[in-house]
Amino acid sequence: MREIIYTEDQINEVALQLSQQVPSKALCFYGPMGAGKTTLIKALVKQLGGAGAANSPTFGIVNEYHTNNGELLAYHFDFYRLNDEIEALDLGIEDYFNSEAWLFMEWPEKIANILPSDGIRITIEVINSETRKLYFPSKS
Repeated sequence: MREIIYTEDQINEVALQLSQQVPSKALCFYGPMGAGKTTLIKALVKQLGGAGAANSPTFGIVNEYHTNNGELLAYHFDFYRLNDEIEALDLGIEDYFNSEAWLFMEWPEKIANILPSDGIRITIEVINSETRKLYFPSKS
């Protein structure tokens, strides 16, 4: 298990390390409201070559990101507003999960029983108002 302590001004380096060291492209982000899940995902999209700025899909549930040449890069989910897993299934979540794109999932505990089997748990702990601790399994 990897552990990284960082501040927001180090977020791009953290995103680079994370993108290079996780054993899967399905990332499940756990942490309290305001921990920086969306901020880290924005940095990941940038590090992976995403075109334009990433933002939270809170009201739309899912955002789609592409590279500068238009190729699909990632899906970013925010399951916070879901009431149950049936709502995720109604969105066609299985089709998203079967794609080759990166999957960034906020509030994955809302759909715990239908998460991809290769989903990687990324936990963000708030140390103080400026510092976070990140835990994740890395490639062997």
